[in-house]
Amino acid sequence: MTTSEAESGAMRRALHLAATPGVPLGPNPRVGCVLLAADGTTVAEGFHRGAGSAHAEVDALASAGEAARGTTAVVTLEPCNHTGRTGPCSEALVAAGVRRVVFAQADPNPVARGGADRLREAGVEVVGGLLADEAGAVNRVWSFAMEHRRPFVTWKFATTLDGRSAAADGTSRWVSSRAARLDTHRLRGLCDTMLVGTNTVEVDDPELTVRDELDDPVPFQPLRAVMGLRELRSDRRVLNDRADTVRLRTREPREALEQLFAMDRQYVFLEGGPTLARAFLAAGLVDEVVAYVAPMLLGAGTSAVADLGITTIADARHLRVTDVHVLTGHDGEDTNVRLTMTPHPPTLSSRRH
Repeated sequence: MTTSEAESGAMRRALHLAATPGVPLGPNPRVGCVLLAADGTTVAEGFHRGAGSAHAEVDALASAGEAARGTTAVVTLEPCNHTGRTGPCSEALVAAGVRRVVFAQADPNPVARGGADRLREAGVEVVGGLLADEAGAVNRVWSFAMEHRRPFVTWKFATTLDGRSAAADGTSRWVSSRAARLDTHRLRGLCDTMLVGTNTVEVDDPELTVRDELDDPVPFQPLRAVMGLRELRSDRRVLNDRADTVRLRTREPREALEQLFAMDRQYVFLEGGPTLARAFLAAGLVDEVVAYVAPMLLGAGTSAVADLGITTIADARHLRVTDVHVLTGHDGEDTNVRLTMTPHPPTLSSRRH
């Protein structure tokens, strides 16, 4: 079953609506919907504004009222077939008399999927896959979490040109520039969980909040998660009241992610030290790497990642660079380079380590 030019245009508009500024990145997907009349003109539009609010289809149907009967609903995600805080969108579309539904991305959530089949059973024409890749990009992290049943993990670190995250005496404050630190807070604001180990908390005493004079303050602070068995001193800043904190009493990365996923967390920003980084890398649980590289040399000090057990170049862990960005301060001298990378799947030999 084909789609029309009007439906393609409406899908692009729905994608724009889904990405409306201010709409949370989780825990629900961002979704847009456009209702088209038989002649291809727009009857109504809608989008989802976050957990607990009307879904995009219901938002558009409410705007259309009786005019929704006989329309085509163009929606960025397969209508849900699940009753949660709101009812199933598939049932709402059937009740409103919608004639045809065109959706982009099939719902990867096993709890909510099945809306397309329900619509077809009710006699509604259904077409899926229109601009599916573009729709998947709108909900990159959410889609990953639903498909893999664990949070997406970004490992962030700052390093000198020779791979040192701190000097020999443990000082690390100026490895990254102010511009890089501001950028880090911007990225922190996109995640829902900041994860470190107990050693980082004891040694560095980070607060793990989003701050540092961002132009657009975040509407909420990410959850602070501390992984490990060691008890923490009560004066640690991660335990203050500026954000919620959870203890993950395990040394196993996969178990930690399972606990966070059970809390409806989908995006983990890993900012722990080299030992925690090694554990997640060894477990194959790093999905993205963001490195801030400073134009300086130390020659000694703490490495960005602990020993991975690699003894030959053939077993090196390779990453694919997806973005390179130069961050320069107002004086033109405070410069770091941000590298965004995706780990390649490990080779057979590296899986043995």
